[in-house]
This record gives sequence, C-alpha cells and structure tokens, in this order.
Amino acid sequence: MDDPGTGADSATWAQVVARQRAELERLRELTATSAVLERAKGALMAVTGCAPDAADQELRRRAEAGGRTLLAQCRLTLDSLPSPQERPVPAPPAPPTTPAAPPADASEMAETAQVLAEMGRDLFRVRSAHELAGRLLEHLAPQVRAAAVLLYERQAEGGLELAGHAGIDVRFATRWRHVPPLAGVPVFEALAAGEPLWLEDLAADRVRHVLVGDPPERWPSRVWLPVPAGGDARFALGVLRRCGGPFEPRERRLLVAAARLCAGRLRVFDTARVAPRDPAVTEAVQAVFDALPGAAVLLTPLRTAAGEVTDYRIDAATPQAVDVAGRTGLDMVGRLILESYPSMAGEPLWRGYLETLESGVPFESEPFAYQDTADGMALTGTFSVRAAPLDGGLLVSWMRHDSLDRQEQRLSDVQRLGNLGWANWNLLTQEISWSEQAYAVLGRDPEQGPLELEKLPRLALAQDADPLTAAIAGLIHRGRPFDVPFRVETPEGVRHLRMVAEAVSEPDGTPAEVHGFVQDLTAQRSAELALVKSERTMSVQRGVLQAERALAARLQHALLPLPSKPVQLAGLRVEVAYLPAQAGIHVGGDWFSAVELPDYDALFVVGDVAGHGIDAVATMAQLRFTAKGMVSTGTSLTVALARLNHLLLHSRDSRMTATMIMARYDPDHRLLAWAQAGHPPPLLVRGDEVRYLDRPGGLLLGASADPYYGSAELHLEPGDRLLLYTDGLVERPGEPLDTGLARLTRAARAHGDDESGSLEALLAAMLVDEWRDDVCVVDIRVPGRAEGRGTGAGGV
Repeated sequence: MDDPGTGADSATWAQVVARQRAELERLRELTATSAVLERAKGALMAVTGCAPDAADQELRRRAEAGGRTLLAQCRLTLDSLPSPQERPVPAPPAPPTTPAAPPADASEMAETAQVLAEMGRDLFRVRSAHELAGRLLEHLAPQVRAAAVLLYERQAEGGLELAGHAGIDVRFATRWRHVPPLAGVPVFEALAAGEPLWLEDLAADRVRHVLVGDPPERWPSRVWLPVPAGGDARFALGVLRRCGGPFEPRERRLLVAAARLCAGRLRVFDTARVAPRDPAVTEAVQAVFDALPGAAVLLTPLRTAAGEVTDYRIDAATPQAVDVAGRTGLDMVGRLILESYPSMAGEPLWRGYLETLESGVPFESEPFAYQDTADGMALTGTFSVRAAPLDGGLLVSWMRHDSLDRQEQRLSDVQRLGNLGWANWNLLTQEISWSEQAYAVLGRDPEQGPLELEKLPRLALAQDADPLTAAIAGLIHRGRPFDVPFRVETPEGVRHLRMVAEAVSEPDGTPAEVHGFVQDLTAQRSAELALVKSERTMSVQRGVLQAERALAARLQHALLPLPSKPVQLAGLRVEVAYLPAQAGIHVGGDWFSAVELPDYDALFVVGDVAGHGIDAVATMAQLRFTAKGMVSTGTSLTVALARLNHLLLHSRDSRMTATMIMARYDPDHRLLAWAQAGHPPPLLVRGDEVRYLDRPGGLLLGASADPYYGSAELHLEPGDRLLLYTDGLVERPGEPLDTGLARLTRAARAHGDDESGSLEALLAAMLVDEWRDDVCVVDIRVPGRAEGRGTGAGGV
C-alpha cells in the first residue's frame, strides 16, 4: 500500500508536473502555429488583396484540397511567394507612408500573445462601446503609450458618431461627437482605405488633415484603425498619444491585433439577439440537465442581422459543468459562451460548433489539454468535446480522459521507472497476484506463476534466506510489517533487492491479506560500492601525498636553513625569507644561496625548479650545491649557468626546467656582476628611485641544448637596496605578470626606509591574499656612509 504522505503524493505530483510540461509544449506549438498562420494570411492578403477572413478561408480550402495540415499549407504558401525581384512594384501613394514593420521574433510574439490574451478576457466582459474604450485605454496605456481612445461609428448618412471614448474630457467629446463627411478627416481616409492611418509628424499632418482635439498639439502622434480591417469597416478606432515620433513596430502589431479584438466585441453589441426560450421549456430542460451525469450545456447561437454567429447563450447546464471563472451549473445559465470560455474564439471548437449548426452533423473534437480545478487545485487534464444540434441550438458535452485504464498505465509506468513491482497474498483464499514488473525484478518467469509468501525466501541467496524467512513469519503470525534487503541469483548476475510488506488484519487482529512491493536496488548498491572504493583510493592517495610532502618538507628545511636574523656578508646586510605555498599539499623547488667566497666576495643565488614534490626538491638541491661549488672554484657566472643547463638536460628526469639568477659582489669596488636564466629581474631601490634592472640574455635551464647566457654589472651605492625573488612573490592566477611587478614596486617604495623588519613589512604588503606558489626572497642592503662597511663570514 502506498503511504499517503510519501509515494502516492510523489507520484501524483510527478504526473501533475508531466502534464504541465506537456501543456506548456502544446502552448508553444500553438503560438508558433498561430504566428505562421498570421504571416501566411498577411502574405495572401498582400498578393490577392482579399480580406483577413477570406484569406483564412482560402488557406483552409487549399489545405483540405491538398490533403495537408493547415500549418503545412501556411508554410507552402510562404515558400511559394514570388521573390522581391519578381513582385510588381506598386505606384507610390500620394501621402508619405511609414515603411512596413519588420517581422516579430519569437519572444515578442509570446509577450504580445500574453497581452492580447489578458486584453481579450477583459473585453469579453464589457457591455457597451464606451466601456470598451475605457478597458482598451487601461491595456494600451502601458503598452503603446496611449493617452486617449476614441471609437467612431459610421452612420447611414455618411457621417461619424462618437460611440465610445476614454482619456478625453466632456468638452472634447461634445465638440467632436458628430463628424460630417468632410475631406481631410483622417478617420474617413482610414475607413475608405481599409487599413491603419499612422499620423506621426504633427507639422506635416496638420497641413494635410483635419485633426481632432482642441488644440491638436496635445496629441503629437495618433493612429486610426478601421474595425474590422478592410473596405467594409463600420467602426474606427483612434489611439492618441501625448508623445511625438513614430510608433514602434511592436506597438503597431499590438494595435492592429487590438483592433481585431474590438471587431468581435462590437459585432456582439450589434447582435440581433434571439428571443429567450419559453420559461416552461427552459425549466424542463434544466430539470433534465440536473439529473444528467458529466458536464454538458445547451447553447443558443446569437447572430448579427446578416446571420453571422458572434456568440452563444448558455440556456442550461449540468451541475458538473464549470467555466474559467469557477462558476458551475445554474450560475452559468444566461451567460455568453465567450464570457465563460474566452479562449474559444477562433479555435477548432468554435469552427466545429459552426459546422454543426450549418450541416446538422454532430461534431466531436480531438482530445486536447485543458486546466481543470479539483478540490481547489488546478490540474491539467485531457478532454474531448461533442456538439450535437438541438432545437436550433447545440447540446455540448465534454468528457475527461482519465479513466481506469489510464490510471493503470500510469501505475505501470511508475513501477517500470522505479524498477519495482507490487505483490498481494490473500491468506484466507490463498489467492496471489503479482504485477508484471514484480516478475522482472525477482528474475522469475511469469509462466511459472507467483510464489506463496512462505516460499519467497527460496529465491534469495542462502545467506539472505534466514532474515527474509524470519521477517515473513513475523508478518504472518504477528502482523508486523517489514523492510528487508536480500539478494537473488539471475542469469544477468546477482541482484540486490529490497522488499517492503504489511498485513491487513481481521477485526480480531488476525492477518488476512499481505500486500507490498519488491524493488531492484542493484544499480544503487553498485554505485555505493564504487563510491566506497573511490573514497578508499582517495584516502590512500592522500596519505601517500601527505607522506611525500612531509618528507620533502624535512628535506627542504635541511637544505635551506633560515637564519633567525639578518647576516653580514662582504659588508652587506642580507636578509632572506622562504614561504611555502598556501594552496596544495606539495612543497616546491624554490631556493636561495647567500655565501661569502674565499676571496671575500659574496655570492647570491635565487632559483626556482618547475614542479613540486620530491623530484623538485632533489633537483633544487643538486642545482644549489653545484652552483655554489662552481663559483667558489672560480667559474664565471655565465659558464656556471651553461654547465647547470647541461647538467639538467642530462639528469635522470630530463623534463625538469628551472629559472635562476646568480650575482657576485666585489666589496672593494662595490661592483655587482650578475647573470640570469629566464628569471624575473632584480628590483633596485635607490633613494626615491625604484626600478627593475635590465636583464641580460639567458634562457631558462633545461629548455635548450645550446643556450646563450650574458652578464651585466651594477655599481652599488651606500643606501642601495636590491631584491632577488622567485615568481611566487609577484604572480597571481588570472592577472598578467606586469600587474604583480607593479605591485612589488609600490610595496618597495612604501617600505624602503624601514631598516628593521623591512622585508617582513614588504611581504605583508605583497601577500595579502592566499598565494599558490612558494615564495623566496633575498633582500640585499648596502649600509649608508655613516654605518661604514663591516665584514662577516659564512652565509646562508
């Protein structure tokens, strides 16, 4: 049995979501179809000069004759239009016209459709042309910047009478209530041409036309639209704006569509309504309807003087009938069908009603999605509608296609998608029923039939049979529900299953029936095992990496002992710093050397081996000690770099590369000779001047078998400060190197005069955020003249 708080609600809501998605997809398709239909109608009107209704009928006639859908016919019509070069060029009209608006895109069409839908629902509630004008202004003001709306009706003598207005005062309405058939009045021109007249240039328009309004300058731009479009328009819709300039293409399309909505409503006002039915007959029909099951209504058509059906009156309704406003049964009687279902206008249902009235043949619609209300909740269901002629009207009934077989199909889908099957055992009659999916989950051939509940453990593996047997015994004898995992052997392999069951008991507490379900959890169990294995592998790998880091860190600390305070070398004050990266678990290959040579010169080296870990630290140690040894025995800096490059190329890991800067200081002449291999340049601080030294040529170590290394010299002066560093001090992810170099320049200028702890202050300014690479810095200072020159021994 489904738990009311879990499975049933989840399945119901899943179905609701699926229905809503299907409805949304259907609405999108209808929107696209409507757009193609309107374009095809417009193209046909432009080519043949016919009216909109005639174009619609012609498209449908062609589709039926060719055995095509209406959408296919519309696309065929658009594709078969002559190219612009083949179309005749019409003679230019006398008055200037505005170029045609470009076609709307999908997003604009969707937005316009929503606006028109809201407008249509609102307009169906109005009862007069004056109220119609007021509602129009409410909708058009925010959409097209409308300030006033006028509705003029053509009179038999040829003049116009103001039928409705909004946004104007009484004085305006009184003065322009009657308009005689005078030349130059824009309303007559729009009615005669059968198409909108856009007045967007006040200076030119007031010369050519007689403009309504006092004064006309209050309305710099306006439009007159015939209602309906075409040469037989009886009404004209005027929209006046207080802003100048042309109407935007979107505004034009919306106004033309709004005029079409007005046409339908104005025809309703002009309808010669049929006389009400005999009250006795109506009461008898309603009494029958009150006893009818399902949803049904009796409709009486309302026609114009010309016989055109503009709406239907609801003369009877069953209690199950409901409209979009939530009215049911008797509350719907006497209302119009477009008031109860405004979205029906122009839809297939509307055309089906008309065909039934004309032919007398009952009409039955294709199933369609519609939102219904049940227990206060909006649900989308599938319906079909049937209309049959009855006493000059229509008997319309609709049926919801949510029958028992549909529910069974949904239950089957839930079992298949959830990979579970239900089972039922009647302990009194010994009847057993399994769903089809239960056989599939248990790996049992349906031809063998279901198993008794007590025999179900025979399907389980031997080690899982006893727990399942105990659970079944507790359910049968004590009514205790269970939720037990077990495994079964199938031709496809071992399956991990879960069985949940409960008992329905007699009044005395004796279990009479057992129902439950069995679910295949093999995929879930496999994923859990894979996850556990992956976690174990990651844990082992992390332990290896942490051990490697610890070993590399100990090795690095042994190779790079850091002095606790600045040291004196060859008369220079030298301070060093090494900071490991904050990100990652590996140690890097950054290093430094600052030693006093046998001839009392000083050697300064800063290097950076690419990569991290044990290999990088080992390569760093090899380069550090080899460089110190070669320079100590008299090898020049450039030769030393060349030999170190050769050493790196022929090491056990020839893929290693490194950058390095080497400097040798002669204290007697205060001369610093230096060379580099792909390393950032030293930074010199001299008084107020802070600059980077020009680098001599030199490719990084390990990149080429025949590189060139040059050297440069610098005379140091008392008070000078020279910074040698690795790229971790200046590089940051996502920013160019020049940005980091400029940041170091600013920090050195700000902390250049601080003799005590100057390197610490500089590092604090540079390393505000987390740094992802090791940082190594050698800070060399030349004492001022007052300090004199001291000497020291050893180095770091």
